[in-house]
Formats: sequence, structure tokens, C-alpha cells
Amino acid sequence: MTKQDNNTSFDWVYYVLGLFFGTLTAAIISGHFGWSVLGGIIGFVIAAIFLNGIVKDREY
Repeated sequence: MTKQDNNTSFDWVYYVLGLFFGTLTAAIISGHFGWSVLGGIIGFVIAAIFLNGIVKDREY
């Protein structure tokens, strides 16, 4: 039996979670739609920093 490598990337999950929870946090704190959009953008950026800076070459 040969072991097949799993090359599927699930990086998109981190981006979606950052976007969702950034939006949710801003909506709970401020209660305004505009701040929710800004919170989603900030959450997306933090997810990108996490993936590309902190866990870039980590072995799973």
C-alpha cells in the first residue's frame, strides 16, 4: 500500500473564520453596520497575518 499525500489546502477556512468573527465582534461591540464591515476587514487581515507570518512553514 502506498501512502498518498494530502495536498489539499484549507487556508480559506482561516480567512472565512477571521472575516466572520471580526464582523460578529464589531457588530456586538458597536451595533452599527459600518463598524461591522470594518471589523470583518480587520479580522480578514489578522487571519492573513496569522497564516503568512506565524504558521507559514509549520509541519502538521
